[in-house]
Amino acid sequence: MDRYLIEDIKHVSLSMFNKNFFGVFHGSISARVSTSGFLINKKNAILDEINEDSLIRLDCQKRDYRWSEANQDVAIHEHIYQNIPSAKYVCYTMPPYATAYSLKHGKVSPADYFGQKILGEVIVYDPKNMDDWLERAPHEIPRFFQKHESHLLLIKGFGLISYDRDIIEMAKKVSILENSCRLLGLSANL
Repeated sequence: MDRYLIEDIKHVSLSMFNKNFFGVFHGSISARVSTSGFLINKKNAILDEINEDSLIRLDCQKRDYRWSEANQDVAIHEHIYQNIPSAKYVCYTMPPYATAYSLKHGKVSPADYFGQKILGEVIVYDPKNMDDWLERAPHEIPRFFQKHESHLLLIKGFGLISYDRDIIEMAKKVSILENSCRLLGLSANL
């Protein structure tokens, strides 16, 4: 595995964990390594301690035993990589303020400077039936990204799926959205 890529994933994963965007066994992060291959955290990986043993390399064209060791979000990552050629990194997070905001709103209209300038309006996707969401998610999420010019998908009550060509940019957008939702939530009580 590429040492620099692992270091980038480790650094961003730790930062996101420290910001409470990932839980101990909740969330996923991946990186494309070839046209059909990607690295993703294993299902039992603790996201504040990512290392080479925490990641697994998968090939979309070769389903083997390794797929069963991958994080439960693997199908979402796979379909994003297959349908969005510009996706180099993908992550699933559950930032608390953004996820809470998604429960009561259909979109996020940031009132803060960075939220407005960098993100603009962010649609909240309502999956409707949560009973079969995990089966539908791998298909509905890439379809959303193909129809909208956004690298962020805030899903009502589920969390945030994001992708980008640059892992730092991806993490920055997740953080800006979380901060914007935090400020909107705090200002509603003033």
